[in-house]
Amino acid sequence: MIPLVVAVLLVAGASGCGVPTYKPSVSRVVNGEEVVPHSWPWQVSLQYIYNGYWYHTCGGSLVAPNWVLTAAHCISSSYTYRVMLGKHNFREAEAGQKTISVIKLINHSKWNPNRLAAGFDISLIKLEQSVEYSDTIQPACLPPAGTILAHNFGCYVTGWGNLQTNGPAPDRLQQGLLLVVDHATCSQADWWGRNVQTNMICAGGDGIISSCYGDSGGPLNCQNDQGAWEVHGVVSFGSSLGCNYYKKPSVFTRVSDFNSWISTTIASN
Repeated sequence: MIPLVVAVLLVAGASGCGVPTYKPSVSRVVNGEEVVPHSWPWQVSLQYIYNGYWYHTCGGSLVAPNWVLTAAHCISSSYTYRVMLGKHNFREAEAGQKTISVIKLINHSKWNPNRLAAGFDISLIKLEQSVEYSDTIQPACLPPAGTILAHNFGCYVTGWGNLQTNGPAPDRLQQGLLLVVDHATCSQADWWGRNVQTNMICAGGDGIISSCYGDSGGPLNCQNDQGAWEVHGVVSFGSSLGCNYYKKPSVFTRVSDFNSWISTTIASN
């Protein structure tokens, strides 16, 4: 049996997820922008320790009190990880922020690190302890199973990734509006061709804004008809030529293809 909390989270727009206390700014800006602090309260920073210092490596989404959804390519068994929740500015200690150790990393069984374009770039992270929900820490809604977003549907990618190719990483959480590119378009030869599968989402590709290094594992946030935000995508890959490359949109693992995997993995661990 799936625990109640997971079953509820899988119902898009369910009470308690997807409706932030602090409303995000959803103006249709061309370039990325700093978010309204704590307006994406499921966004987390996945960090690893190296030579005694902690470094941000990827984003992620809180999907249950002690579970985070991220990308499999973010995970290495050779590192020790922690998760920071309720963060906006890395340079400041913020009221309501939490730092919790990671005790289990579970990549999808079909994930192959040598074949990123094969898909299944998804992972669940179990936290050492459950977090108490608050104004700054709330769980993500997941979309209904099988949901396919329409071409040109507007969603927001969020993260602390580089502001541009080889550019600086921001201290403050950023957001960028991306328009969904349907599979028929994204799989064309001058777009991503055979490198995109039906269990992925393409978004962007206008040469102006995209996800970038450091955004991996983070959410693609899309608002449903009831006004709640759902995490439809997990940042997977972009062009090797750099961020913001024309006809090379950001590619996300499509969460709605993995609802069952998320539920059963949490239930059995």
